[in-house]
Amino acid sequence: MGMSVALYRKLERVAPDLRDALLSLFEEVERNREESVSKREFNELKDIVRDLAEAQKRTEKHLEELAEAQKRTEMRLEELAEAQKLTEIRLEELAEAQKKTEARLDSLAVKVEELAEAQKRTEIRLEELAEAQKKTEARLDSLAVKVEELAEAQKRTEARLEELAEAQKKTEARLDSLAVKVEELAEAQKRTEIRLEELAEAQKKTEARLDSLAVKVEELAEAQKRTEKEVAALSRGLKATREQVGGLSRSMAYALENEAYRKLPAYLASAYGIQVKDRIVRADVADEELNFFARAQKDGKSLILIGESVLRLDDTSKLKSLRLKLEKVASIMAEELMPIVVTHYAKPKVLEKAREAGILVIQSFEWD
Repeated sequence: MGMSVALYRKLERVAPDLRDALLSLFEEVERNREESVSKREFNELKDIVRDLAEAQKRTEKHLEELAEAQKRTEMRLEELAEAQKLTEIRLEELAEAQKKTEARLDSLAVKVEELAEAQKRTEIRLEELAEAQKKTEARLDSLAVKVEELAEAQKRTEARLEELAEAQKKTEARLDSLAVKVEELAEAQKRTEIRLEELAEAQKKTEARLDSLAVKVEELAEAQKRTEKEVAALSRGLKATREQVGGLSRSMAYALENEAYRKLPAYLASAYGIQVKDRIVRADVADEELNFFARAQKDGKSLILIGESVLRLDDTSKLKSLRLKLEKVASIMAEELMPIVVTHYAKPKVLEKAREAGILVIQSFEWD
């Protein structure tokens, strides 16, 4: 059985592997044609060939669609490549401007570092785009989404470049202003150098005078040593004097207390109607040392006298100390407490504060 020209032309459009299989099939049919091939079987064979041809057409159509999609992808990628070229050109321009900026002022190093970091981020982003592109080639189904992401990233890059360009303009404006200041500083430096020359001349004269003063300084140093020895001796004498004064102060305080022990009972009775029942003594109550402690009575009511003696009542801190002791004693005794302060002299303001706090202040001249 011979093969028709139309059928042969159709087979030429079939894929090589499929075409070889069909030719082998036809050869087998030709060899077995004598073995009574029925019309039905031949028609089935034609149907198979027709189905294969239709499948091939669908395959070719699908391939054409894929080729068209690939073309669109390549066009989009070319657009991205062109945009990238423009980006690289812009980056080169910015790099050149940056070099000029670095040469004009070292103080802009911080801005340069920021631009360098931005460049690194751009390069990292470009590497990410390249990796995404590789994955895009392997995954055609998700290509459109990836391309849109790359386009958005490119827009952000271009926006960032515009921001950097604007910042560069501002930097150059600041550089112009700084250049003027540098010129002013240069003029000031010239004036400073002239002044330094004048000072250097004056310094020479000063050094000549210092040479003559050096001898006097040595003499003063010797005199200072002698003075320090005398001051050390005076310091030792002053320390001894302070110790003597401290001892004298304590003696005067004890003398005031001893006089108060004798004078207070009669004075309290005549001036305030307070009858001292026990001898006034120095006592330790509630872990507090009291200069005066005694039981007393006024208008038939029992009292406990507690108090302190000071040579001069000239600040309220002494009243505060007595109040703290009063609180501790009150915590362990139920009787009413009568706080008193015995002194040689009390300042009027402090005396008023004591009266407001209910503290009886007795000055030594009062009982004479």
